[in-house]
Amino acid sequence: MLPELTTLTYLSALDWAVFFAILALTAGVAIYGNLRLKKGGNKALDYLLMGRRLTLPLFVATLVATWYGGIFGVNEITFNYGIYNFVTQGAFWYIAYLIFAFFIAGKIAKYNSLTLPDLAGSMFGPRASKVAAVFTFFYITPIAYALSLGMFLNMVFGISILSGMIYGTLFACLYSVWGGFKSVVFSDLVQFFVMCISVLLVVLFSIHTFGGMEFLKANLPASHFSITGGNGIMNTLIWGFIALSALIDPSFYQRCFAAQSPSVVKKGIIISTCIWFCFDLCTTAGSLYARAVLPQAQPGEAYFFYAIQLLPNGLKGFFVAGILAIILSTLNSFLFIASNTLSFDLLRTRFKNVVFSNRVALFVVGGLAVFMAGIFHGSFKEIWLTLGSYFSACLLAPILMGYIFPGKISDNQFVLASLSSAAGMTLWRFLPRWLAGNTDNWQAGLSGAAQTLDPFYIGLAIGLIILFIICLQQKNEKTIKRITYR
Repeated sequence: MLPELTTLTYLSALDWAVFFAILALTAGVAIYGNLRLKKGGNKALDYLLMGRRLTLPLFVATLVATWYGGIFGVNEITFNYGIYNFVTQGAFWYIAYLIFAFFIAGKIAKYNSLTLPDLAGSMFGPRASKVAAVFTFFYITPIAYALSLGMFLNMVFGISILSGMIYGTLFACLYSVWGGFKSVVFSDLVQFFVMCISVLLVVLFSIHTFGGMEFLKANLPASHFSITGGNGIMNTLIWGFIALSALIDPSFYQRCFAAQSPSVVKKGIIISTCIWFCFDLCTTAGSLYARAVLPQAQPGEAYFFYAIQLLPNGLKGFFVAGILAIILSTLNSFLFIASNTLSFDLLRTRFKNVVFSNRVALFVVGGLAVFMAGIFHGSFKEIWLTLGSYFSACLLAPILMGYIFPGKISDNQFVLASLSSAAGMTLWRFLPRWLAGNTDNWQAGLSGAAQTLDPFYIGLAIGLIILFIICLQQKNEKTIKRITYR
């Protein structure tokens, strides 16, 4: 059964009707939410954070929906390494989410900030805000999600991946620019339900058609049931440290800043974590079935083609809409946050009209995401690992130390720790290649130590050492007076 890949040209009229009905419903709910929700007195605050009126149901829906745009990347990791995906892209992150809910959610409310770099500015100073904005911008630019959308349109309509990225990202920019954060939140509401039901359907039909764990064990390599998936312990643990980036994730903070109260944030993250756990079980299980049934398929595409051959008419269209919802819900959120970072945090003094500059920045970010997907050669793992490593290693320690030792780290000290981490990571990544004189294959030029120790660990260690020395020196000193930078 399901011996080979097929295209979507055989989808029935019912499938297309369901697909376009869900798209229309998403647009309708976004329009309704925009019209029904009264605007606040502050136009910029209303556009960027929905006037800080995000309720618990909307908080959960938009937070959950935002987190899974790289569905093809998750499928690719599961296809190649099995339950290693659930460990690295699931379990590690649940720990980080709960740490955020219980120890950080209540702390950020007192800063009354609009963005993560804005928060860094309030905690440390103007230079810290700019440095945090640079790292945030490249981390949150939706490269993987523009690539996912290009792959989706390629598989559905047969256009090239590059054309799919351009047209799809342009579409996301157009509907995100219209109503600001409100458009993102209310479109996420529909996409939340569609994406969750879609992945559940694949698991239920897979079990009904092929059986349960016995089938998977009989048709998958034994390494697919190992938590490391054949990877080394250090390579597995690095994902645990990257998962801690959730403690400073810009999309997390945006929704926390937009929430009605800290209690909404705490309850919302706990509820979302439970949903993420179930969602990850479904996507991992579905991808394992795809690997067992279609072992010769392309890793990133197998789950998609497997599901559309497995599901009956009508539900195929629903699943296709669900995959699109997964991608768009993250793409539009990341586009919006990256444009906020560019227009509000980096170029605020150059443009007085925050809303207009944000709308222009949306299209700039979209173009950059498409361009950078080519630089990373379409590798989801490299995109997430590289950008996630720099963002986490350079910002995680300084910001968390700011929570633990408020007022003890100065603006310049924050900048020193962050940039030293980035410099250390870059040197560890490229210096061995330069020393070996190998410019074609950097892996071949690395020493044994550099091959086994990821640059992330170097960057994180440098930052922690610098901050630890600073905190020891200032143990008995008075709290630093902050510079007003807004």
